Amino acid sequence: MALAVILLNGASFHGGCCRHRVLLSLLGPLLSNSKLYSSYRRPGAEPEKKLSWQNADFSFKKAIDNLKTQLSLLKKETQDYLQGPGGHPLSQHLLEQTRVLWQFRSQEDLNKWVISSDVEIGGKSKVYIKLGRNNQGALLYGTLNTEVPRDGETKYSGYCSMRSRPAVGSFNRKKYYDWSNFNCLYLRVRGDGRPWMVNIYTDPYFSHQKDDLYSYFMFTRGGPYWEEIKIPFSKFFLSSRGRVQDSQHPVWLDKASFLTLGFTIGDKVNGPFQLEIDFIGLLKDRAHREEFAYETYDKN
Repeated sequence: MALAVILLNGASFHGGCCRHRVLLSLLGPLLSNSKLYSSYRRPGAEPEKKLSWQNADFSFKKAIDNLKTQLSLLKKETQDYLQGPGGHPLSQHLLEQTRVLWQFRSQEDLNKWVISSDVEIGGKSKVYIKLGRNNQGALLYGTLNTEVPRDGETKYSGYCSMRSRPAVGSFNRKKYYDWSNFNCLYLRVRGDGRPWMVNIYTDPYFSHQKDDLYSYFMFTRGGPYWEEIKIPFSKFFLSSRGRVQDSQHPVWLDKASFLTLGFTIGDKVNGPFQLEIDFIGLLKDRAHREEFAYETYDKN
């Protein structure tokens, strides 16, 4: 374990390259059950008595199998890149009008998403996710509770969210979505009449932008019928740590922008909620000509 940590730390100081990421991906199976970095521990909780290296699984066979998997992923990525954008011919990419990003038909589709709530900060809200009836769609449900934890620090509580896992390429490289050929987010959902916030999380270049996200509202009408919602990207506004920013700019739709997509409920109404999602996709609406819905100011 100590040797692995030395290799990972030493590789990050030479040449500014990505060798430390490659080593981390190769040693991932060995360190899957270990913690190289200290995790958050609430006040009053006892620290773990077991050393981190005692949880490591030193298996040479797992490392070789993982290397084979990563090389096969790299081969597929190379073939897709040579074929065209997104693995499709250029002509097909230019004429593409719609694209389905996520659809929920199996447990594997649900595993691409992560749910969270204010339990992480000591709240009492609960959220769950499962496949809908006949394995058609994802059912996100739970109970919202706005009771503030009595820790002397937290002032607000009462939220639940669902967020997609970041796309990962070969050797644990980050993959980004290219949505530049579309101008609307297209969803087929069935809710209970409560409002949701649709969030686009970005991968910032500077550390002070790590809490930036683009958001817009999604209002469900309730009832037994499905509804199709179209949200233009020009409607998304920039916020950071829950505060709308004065300096607004449109969402950048190139490959360097998107990391994950998420849904959050926090309407300060205690009680149960549910949201069914059939699919999440993209739409190119040629009738929509708006570039940005909000005022922008020139910086002096």
